Amino acid sequence: MCEKLVGLGDVDVEGVDERGEGTPLVVVISSRKARPTCDTCSGRVWSEGYRSVVLVDLPAFGRPVRLRWRKTPPGRARTATVLAGRSWSKTRQFGPPRALLTSRAARWVTAGVGKSGRSVGEVAEELGCGWHTVYDEVRRWGDALLEADTDRVGKVEVVGVDETLFWRRGKYRTKQWCTSVVDVGNHQLIDIVPG
Repeated sequence: MCEKLVGLGDVDVEGVDERGEGTPLVVVISSRKARPTCDTCSGRVWSEGYRSVVLVDLPAFGRPVRLRWRKTPPGRARTATVLAGRSWSKTRQFGPPRALLTSRAARWVTAGVGKSGRSVGEVAEELGCGWHTVYDEVRRWGDALLEADTDRVGKVEVVGVDETLFWRRGKYRTKQWCTSVVDVGNHQLIDIVPG
């Protein structure tokens, strides 16, 4: 039941740590996959230890949630023979390398900020994490969505470019400029670039 509630597929839920009100629920999981075999010697691969990775996940029951994923990191598994001295790691990942949010939480925050118009700070508060944690994922997933949306702009006949003073920054109020690229015929903003 717990595994269905967590809804991540091939994982074993090892436990749930609840430390009380105001703290996130911590769900401890591990991948449920058969032990791989070596391509070279066909021997079984043995783990030399686990490492825990903590990821921010979707809120549950009105509280922030953290997934503590016990995984075999690269270089921590070996075969019985020295000749096949390769290393493996569990291939199942719940987010991009070095991400702090699970993929499903990252998609959720991107939709919340992009489609629903919620502020990054509001979403970060609901997840119980920092502003930059949410913003980095909104930027990563949002950029990928924009790259994939090739029909976003449509046919452009005339391109207009205009630079604008964006803000003044620092002690000496240094001017920071941006350049707007627009479709003049359709009166549509295509992109804003720094500089």
